[in-house]
Amino acid sequence: MLRKILQSFWILVWSLLSFKEVLAQPEESFRAERRHMVVWQLKARDITDTRVLAAMEKVPRHKFVPAFLAPLAYLDQPLPIGSGQTISQPYIVALMTQWAEIRPGDKVLEVGTGSGYQAAILAELTDLVFTVELLPELAHSAQERLEKLGYENIRLRCGDGYLGWPEEAPFDAILVTASAPEIPKALKEQLREGGRLIIPLGHPDGVQQLLRLRLSGGELREEERLPVRFVPLVRGKEQK
Repeated sequence: MLRKILQSFWILVWSLLSFKEVLAQPEESFRAERRHMVVWQLKARDITDTRVLAAMEKVPRHKFVPAFLAPLAYLDQPLPIGSGQTISQPYIVALMTQWAEIRPGDKVLEVGTGSGYQAAILAELTDLVFTVELLPELAHSAQERLEKLGYENIRLRCGDGYLGWPEEAPFDAILVTASAPEIPKALKEQLREGGRLIIPLGHPDGVQQLLRLRLSGGELREEERLPVRFVPLVRGKEQK
């Protein structure tokens, strides 16, 4: 708890000191920071998919965080986006995307739109992305942001992520950007045979594991796992 408080304090201090710089910082500077992020945070680790790396270098993460946090956008850390939610650190976004094995033409569902950053990365890799956000204020701001950036291949709706998007199923890949205590039944049912499900499982205050599972013969089979810490996936009021 103390570590989180101190981290939040230093983010606030950095943000206040950097606010004037944000207003004047040119896009060329952000592009250079993005390139540095790709080389030293992603390539230097285990992100090897060239299409994922290209998407991470193209999408302007600084436009998916509050303006006063833009100077921190390309550090490898999560950042607050309001409503008690966060944007995941770049490495985790890249890893989840790489694990999802998105190919052109794949139908992809994201659960937990947040700022819209992960959806934008996915939209660089396939023709159509569906994304669900429970919180109206985040759904609205993400919709405006994605439209302003020219993403016409993203379909966003405000709703309960636990229910997925049944009218558009089945999906080749489903990515869940918040932790659930167990795999929502609807998401398994909406996954195509051979499809990939990327989801963090565990309780908010306990151990969580980011899993990659593949639907094979009607069963989800685990292929990868990584210890993580995500905000919880909240259910809609009618599901509580």
